[in-house]
Amino acid sequence: MTETARRWIQRPEHSNWGDFGPDDQLGRLNLLTPAKVLEGVSEVRTGRNFCLSLPLDCPGGVALNVRRHPPQVSPTMRGDKPNMTYPLSRDKPGLLDVICDDTVHMALQYSTQWDSLAHMGQWFDLSGTGKPEMAFYNGYRAGEDVIGPIDFRHGEEHLVTRAPGAYRLGIENMAASGVQGRGVMIDLKRQFGTQKIAIGYRELQAAMAAQGVVVEKGDMVCLRTGTDEALLAMAGQPDMDWLNAHFAALDGRDPELQQWIVDSGVVALIADNAAVEMLPARPAATHFHASHPLHDLCLFRLGVYLGELWLLSPLADWLAANGRNRFLLTAPPLRLPRAVGSPVSPVATV
Repeated sequence: MTETARRWIQRPEHSNWGDFGPDDQLGRLNLLTPAKVLEGVSEVRTGRNFCLSLPLDCPGGVALNVRRHPPQVSPTMRGDKPNMTYPLSRDKPGLLDVICDDTVHMALQYSTQWDSLAHMGQWFDLSGTGKPEMAFYNGYRAGEDVIGPIDFRHGEEHLVTRAPGAYRLGIENMAASGVQGRGVMIDLKRQFGTQKIAIGYRELQAAMAAQGVVVEKGDMVCLRTGTDEALLAMAGQPDMDWLNAHFAALDGRDPELQQWIVDSGVVALIADNAAVEMLPARPAATHFHASHPLHDLCLFRLGVYLGELWLLSPLADWLAANGRNRFLLTAPPLRLPRAVGSPVSPVATV
């Protein structure tokens, strides 16, 4: 056993920690093998592409998440002058060039996004001593592998001098893997309309059976609810009362659904809504529980990636009209070291 393998003595229920090696930081992305990429490529018949990203200033405002603000784009500076439509002839007469160059300040998970495996962890007794620690996928630790500017681990808050970020499990690992393979669409709007409904295992299987959907190990599953269409129609001013009263989302507390995710071998769950799972979740049966049970299962235990606020409706409609539900999905995030999430501009090729 290597030193890194001793990060944990026991692993959580329904987890695959260690199955891909003691130092693994990819989780089920390990299942996106060359053979799975070829399966995705085999679904390309027309060469038509679909952009699966919302505009990155959508949904607008901070109604969906008060901690995430819309992107602010501004020019870089050339001395004390903005470097936007800047004529180089100003500096050297005779030059014909006009320069535009800009920068952006944004929350990485404001709009269409990937969650990395460092996005959400749990308190868990890694050592088997009865003392839980703040941990992440494959036993990586808060304060050592994933670091915030404040250390909350020992009951007192201490400032941290090391730069914050995910030194393990960061989004750059996902980017370096390529993230390309077979996507599979399950159209929940087509099955259930726009009513608010928690999708457990039985509802999901009903939709899959009605649409002839088969999910196999290594697939990336997309869940169309229609939330994307509503957000675009709201044009930057999301009506949260209306949104909260409509649309399907996965029931993260459903044990049968959880078991299906464990058994299916899916690499990612992707939705056009804000969390993939319905929040707030149904009341838990135990005092100690995860507020985001699907995030707990997927990110913390299984290394299954979550994609949120994707633009899925145009693709879903085209697939339904053409009697299909599979496609080639290409969706690498930004290769941004230590980030815990990333905007993404996915492409589906049919």
